[in-house]
Amino acid sequence: MKNRNILVTGGNRGIGLAIVKELAKDKENTVLLGCRNIEEGSAMAAELGDNVHGVGLNLSEREDLASSIKDILERYERVDVLINNAGVLHEGSFLEVDFEKFDESYRVNTLAPLELIRAFVPGMKKTGYGRIINVSSGWGSFDEGLSGPFSYSFSKAALNALTLTVAKDLPKNIKINSMCPGWVRTRMGGMIAPRSPEEGADTAVWLANLPTDGPLSRTKTNHAATAMIPKGRPAKSRTTR
Repeated sequence: MKNRNILVTGGNRGIGLAIVKELAKDKENTVLLGCRNIEEGSAMAAELGDNVHGVGLNLSEREDLASSIKDILERYERVDVLINNAGVLHEGSFLEVDFEKFDESYRVNTLAPLELIRAFVPGMKKTGYGRIINVSSGWGSFDEGLSGPFSYSFSKAALNALTLTVAKDLPKNIKINSMCPGWVRTRMGGMIAPRSPEEGADTAVWLANLPTDGPLSRTKTNHAATAMIPKGRPAKSRTTR
């Protein structure tokens, strides 16, 4: 599809910014850089080109998010590619977790992506095209033992479940996938992480550009699908965040 509107949440830094930069190279794309601070997001977008626009997104407050969704649809009419990249990580085990922080983790990492998906899928159905990418984590993988902090692992596992269950209600021309970027050098991942933001963004960009016969409703780690690894693309990393 040409002339796509692409929304990247958490697009002002780290993996999200790397995704925005890569997808903005195609000038037929209009890339919406989602950011809690609209001034910061707009300033960043202005540096990246005329086809990048900052949009305010506060994922932690339902009413604020609903207002932002309304503004996006009024201004851009539709979102063809949704990349749910923004996330929060709070430390602590099940016995240590602060329930306000748990609520924030679940709201930002799981519920906000659900609300964004529900808001933009009708437009995708109308045009007959859609790509939804949920940026998850190995810490949200049952195969890897849900080994991260309680709130983070719980909410990312729920995001993976969301991906698989939502797919059942979508037509085949709307593809939804979740993926793990690996352990990446970001504010969340820390500077000792082995992967660059650009490497972490690679899978999301690939999924955003899937052809009509591309995979649907799988969870991927660095391009590794549940039942297949596309030729020439790396398998999963050992440590993920």
